[in-house]
Amino acid sequence: MRRILLLVLLTGLGFQCQAREPPSLAVLDFELVDDQGTAGADEFRRLAQASTQLREELAQAGLYQIVDLAPAAEIIAAKRNSVAYLYTCNDCAEAIGGALGVDRVMFAWVQKVSNLILNINVEQRNLRSGTIELVTSVDVRGNTDQSWQRGVRYLVRRVKERINDRR
Repeated sequence: MRRILLLVLLTGLGFQCQAREPPSLAVLDFELVDDQGTAGADEFRRLAQASTQLREELAQAGLYQIVDLAPAAEIIAAKRNSVAYLYTCNDCAEAIGGALGVDRVMFAWVQKVSNLILNINVEQRNLRSGTIELVTSVDVRGNTDQSWQRGVRYLVRRVKERINDRR
């Protein structure tokens, strides 16, 4: 009886060890779409903070292996110089993702509608299938550190819901 119990336990542990690792994801820095041209230092500081927060919260969720963008820094800079926004670029996901060897690339941008209304967006592209597999956004009221943080937190929650819905 003990041998059978031990065998069952070891078999169960073996299945746990064989669990698939989450897909690798490159999360690009947030970009600012400001058609009014009224962005200031606070918005650019918040973009950097939001980028860090997005990566950290996605990593904590365990849905992805977040990769460092540094090995693709030159490619990212070159692409940024050739297009207005990376999320509008036709081959940016493939070029950046290929350089990093990732499964997916996530673009992130904030559209400043007015000084009080912002739209925070993410779009995830699957490099294996060549498809856009996730797009979500949140509107926030108030252009403050707190409103941006809440907006990113909500986006991560939406990403988790969408990933879990697919399983």
